Amino acid sequence: MSSPRIIAGKARGTHLKSVPGEGTRPITDRVKEALFNILGPDIRQADFLDLFAGTGSVGIEALSRGANSARLLDLNPKAVETIKANLVHTRLTSQAEVIRKDAFQFLKQPPDKAFHYIYIAPPQYKELWLRAILSVDNNPGWLSQDGWVVVQIDPIEYKALIPSHLVEFDQRRYGSTLLVFYERR
Repeated sequence: MSSPRIIAGKARGTHLKSVPGEGTRPITDRVKEALFNILGPDIRQADFLDLFAGTGSVGIEALSRGANSARLLDLNPKAVETIKANLVHTRLTSQAEVIRKDAFQFLKQPPDKAFHYIYIAPPQYKELWLRAILSVDNNPGWLSQDGWVVVQIDPIEYKALIPSHLVEFDQRRYGSTLLVFYERR
């Protein structure tokens, strides 16, 4: 697999380091490009939360395309080191905050900021995406009034949910990747 790269914006064409080992599954360029085509110009000046950030590719892409800020979370120390190195390499450290923490513990905290986009791409086949969506739903202050939660999963993992504060409004499938979009009710 080729190394992830930044597709557009200030850091366009920059190749990112991959996280050592088998624990992460980087988003493909095709899926990342489709995602940011959907988000469109609304990414500019947005605040972006990248949970289970891995290489940081999605949050860094958001910054490259003009996001106001990105908070990138991962529990794996190798992922956190990789994210920091990729931010230095892309020269986008000033608008980024990298946190080594369990995403579920983080989402239980009182929100210190409402994000326009929350991106959830956890390790597959463990129903972690369901826990993450329900964690955001239980603490909806993390999401701005007009914000979106985007989940990246394998299509076989999908289950219809009816959370209290969020509603699914779209799905896009790209081969073995499914993006599911939620907004506030």
